[in-house]
Amino acid sequence: MTPTTTPTTTTPPTTNVTYIGQALQDRFVSLALNGKHNGFFVEIGSNSPTISNNTYVLEKYFNWKGIMIEFDSSFLSQYKIHRPNSTHVIEDASKIDYKQLLASAGAPKNIDYLQVDLDVDSRSTLSTLENLNANIMSDYKFATVTFEHDIYTGNYYNTREISRKIFQDRGYTRIFSDVSIIFSNRKCNFEDWYVHPDLVNTEYFSKILTDTENTEGLDHLKCIALLKKYTQ
Repeated sequence: MTPTTTPTTTTPPTTNVTYIGQALQDRFVSLALNGKHNGFFVEIGSNSPTISNNTYVLEKYFNWKGIMIEFDSSFLSQYKIHRPNSTHVIEDASKIDYKQLLASAGAPKNIDYLQVDLDVDSRSTLSTLENLNANIMSDYKFATVTFEHDIYTGNYYNTREISRKIFQDRGYTRIFSDVSIIFSNRKCNFEDWYVHPDLVNTEYFSKILTDTENTEGLDHLKCIALLKKYTQ
């Protein structure tokens, strides 16, 4: 999806951060992890380093670092300027040796955030998740995950259902299903958001899961409101 939001140009205190994730995924991560500082992310499909980017705020204001993976090499010079704490990888995400990459980047076994935001219609989204599942998900866990299946564009390769089965089998809890955003004046159900119960406060999320307002296709702003209801 096309980035639409530009970040603030000043450095606010972390209690008053302007989150810029396209569907406030960065706010989801921060709330889920209680405003954690010094975290680690794996961002697959980074696109712009500063515009509607899901990890920019985490790196700039919460001192996170991580791995940014992007196929388009035109972003590399911007990564070096704006994302100095992170490892920048310009490759086809579906073909990366993730075990070697995570080891070389010094990734912890418990990683705080995984983003998968690729092209579902080319099968890169599903192929990348299958790569992760086959090669690192036995050894690494992700506290939070945002997985873009773009079901509003069509059911390409059954990506949504296959991805849900993979995450379920790996012990993840799907907190929000078919998170939606308004894009080109249309409601678009495009992502699932997960947590790993071993790495988050399950008391919060058990309440969110049973809240009657938590329905499939929930607007991203309502997802954030539910998170705030139980985590603040």
